[in-house]
Amino acid sequence: MPIHHFSYRAILEALDRSAVQHIVIGGVCGVAHGAPITTFDLDLVHLRTPENIDRILAALAELDAFHREPGGRRLAPQRTALEGAGPALFTTTLGSLDFMGEVSGRDYAELLPHTVELALAGNLKIRILDLDTLIEVKSRAGRPKDIAMLPILRQTLAERRRHN
Repeated sequence: MPIHHFSYRAILEALDRSAVQHIVIGGVCGVAHGAPITTFDLDLVHLRTPENIDRILAALAELDAFHREPGGRRLAPQRTALEGAGPALFTTTLGSLDFMGEVSGRDYAELLPHTVELALAGNLKIRILDLDTLIEVKSRAGRPKDIAMLPILRQTLAERRRHN
């Protein structure tokens, strides 16, 4: 299945149709806050209840998803991958989609108070990490790509505070 483009909006719409409870984190979260960055995957923290995992699996089926595995193996989405704290990394017809059970040691319920709801065109509402928490998460991750994004996120936060 070749992927010709990345459409986080279309992925979010599929998740919405399945009523998946999730929080957008990562680069798409930064973009939603107005940071001038580019990203090629959608990172989410999901509620790890059996019912929500059922909804995730339904959305993944709609997106023709498979696990991103070494050696190009195409494994169907596995419930057990979504039940744990670690990442579950998928390729879909619309781009890469990564679910985390936890980020910086915090799960969905612990992150929820540090989110904002954002209304997108077409009545799509998404929940994203607030910018302060996104910066904290990126700082704690310590990966080179996260560290590279921090000055841009901090500048975006400073500009928002100046204008509010």
